[in-house]
Amino acid sequence: MIVEGMADTEAAASRPQQHDTREAVLFGGVYGSVLACSMVAALTQYGHTSRDSRRYDAAWLLVTALASALAHGYAHYIAERAPHRRWDALRTLADEWPLVAAVLPTGVVLIGAGWGWWPAKGVEYPAFALNITLLFTLGLVTARWSHRSWPAAVSIGVGDAMLGVVVVVANAVIK
Repeated sequence: MIVEGMADTEAAASRPQQHDTREAVLFGGVYGSVLACSMVAALTQYGHTSRDSRRYDAAWLLVTALASALAHGYAHYIAERAPHRRWDALRTLADEWPLVAAVLPTGVVLIGAGWGWWPAKGVEYPAFALNITLLFTLGLVTARWSHRSWPAAVSIGVGDAMLGVVVVVANAVIK
């Protein structure tokens, strides 16, 4: 019986760590939202506001999100230092989907400006508001998942939203 328990423990230790879905959604959502704020700030810093530049911005935002997800997933894969099975690397990379998903709404805002759905000039402000709202929502929802009270959950949501505000303020100061 003890030998079987040790074998189960060793088998579990040799498998790559599976991250909790809630943890992955929170991490990826926050990372992706802050990344989207930062990218929009960086891409609009020089005042390029044509429809073509907004399509370009949307493409670079998606490329950056995919590269970040790939780098983060690969870092997890390498850091676990455990023997891996054939498809573990792909599974680890696929676990980074929340990061890419969190960037997609901002990509839609940018591509919409590029396609003429709304004005290309000033679209960074709705993109910032969208990401700050997403950060607040992620903080609120995950705090409620953790059985925090509503006042505590709202406070946590506000704290998470402040990450986005810091990016927006830094962008304003840099300009």
